Amino acid sequence: MSRHGVLHVKGRVLTGPDDVRDELWVIDGRVTYDRPVTAGLDVTTVDGWTLPGLVDAHCHVGLDAHGPVPAETAEKQALTDRDHGTLLLRDAGSPSDTRWIDDREDLPKIIRAGRHIARTRRYIRNYAHEIEPEDLVAYVAQEARRGDGWVKLVGDWIDRGTGDLSACWPRGAVEAAIAEAHRLGARVTAHCFAEDSLRDLVEAGIDCIEHATGLTEDLIPLFAERGVAIVPTLVNIATFPQLAKGGEEKFPRWSAHMRRLYDRRYDTVRAAYDAGIPVYVGTDAGGSLAHGLVAGEVAELVKAGIPPVQALSATAWGAREWLGRPVLEEGAPADLVVYGADPRAEVGVLAAPRRIVLRGRVVG
Repeated sequence: MSRHGVLHVKGRVLTGPDDVRDELWVIDGRVTYDRPVTAGLDVTTVDGWTLPGLVDAHCHVGLDAHGPVPAETAEKQALTDRDHGTLLLRDAGSPSDTRWIDDREDLPKIIRAGRHIARTRRYIRNYAHEIEPEDLVAYVAQEARRGDGWVKLVGDWIDRGTGDLSACWPRGAVEAAIAEAHRLGARVTAHCFAEDSLRDLVEAGIDCIEHATGLTEDLIPLFAERGVAIVPTLVNIATFPQLAKGGEEKFPRWSAHMRRLYDRRYDTVRAAYDAGIPVYVGTDAGGSLAHGLVAGEVAELVKAGIPPVQALSATAWGAREWLGRPVLEEGAPADLVVYGADPRAEVGVLAAPRRIVLRGRVVG
C-alpha cells in the first residue's frame, strides 16, 4: 500500500510454527505491529490465517522442456507461481536471463543459481553449460558471479556407455569447484538422482542436493553430520515410472534403477527427516512440469511422513531462513498469503489462498 493507504491484516498471523499474532499492518509496503494513526487514510482489511509468502526452493523460470523460453513465457511462469502464493523462488538453473524480473513489482523475487553446469552430453539438451572436468572450476566461478549466491551442478545423469545413472565428475574436480564457489561467497547444489555421486559431493563440501532419491542408510548420517540440505521435488519424482517406461527398450538398467528410486521415495525422505537432515520444498517446475505446484509438494512431504507443521515450515519460515530472506517480522517487506483456515492443521488449504499480498499490494 502507498503512504496514503494502509493494509490491515487480522485474524491469525503465523510469524513462526508456534508464534501467532492477532494482526499486522502494512505501511509503505512494510510490515508493522504498531497500530498506525489511520485518520485520513484509506484502510483495506483482510482477515484469515496469514503466512509469509511461500517458497519454491527448486524451480526454473525462463525454461521449458526444450530449453530457454521468451520473456512473455517466463512472465507467465512467474505469475502462475505468484497466483498460487509462491512469492520467493530459488531458480535452480536456467539458460535465460531473467534479471528483468527484478524490476517488476508485481512478480516474485528470484534467487538465481545461474545456468546448470553439466558434463558433455550428460544432461538435457539446451539446458546447461556442457563441459569437461578441467573446466569445472572456471565455469563455477562464472556462474557464482552471475547468480544470487548459488551455483547448480549436474551431479549424475545417464551414461550411455553403461546404460545407467552414474556420477558426472571426479572427486578432485568437485572439491576444487566447490572450494572456488565458497571462496566467491556462493553455495553449491547439485542435481542427483542416483547413489554413487553423493558421498564425493558431500565430503567435498556441497551445501544442498536436489532430488536426493539415491540417499541410502550409510549416506544419511554423513548428510546429517555435514548439515547438507535436500530438496526432494516429490512432484517431479512422481514422473519416474513414465520416464522409465519410455526408456525401457534402449536402457533397461536405467529404467529398472529409476523404478527402484521411485518405489522407495517416501521412505528415503522420511529417513532423511528423521535423521535431522534439513528438507525444503521444491517442485522442479519449468522443465516439463507446470508452475504453481508448491501446495502439492507440501502434501507429498506430509504423505512421506514429515509432520504437517514441519512440511509447512519447509515452504515458509524455515525455507526463508535457509535462503536468508525475512518472514513477517517488524519492518520486513509485506509478502504474505492469507488462507481461510489454519494451514498447520490442514496443509491442503495452501491450494486455495484467500488473499495474496506482494510488497504490500494485494495482487490476488
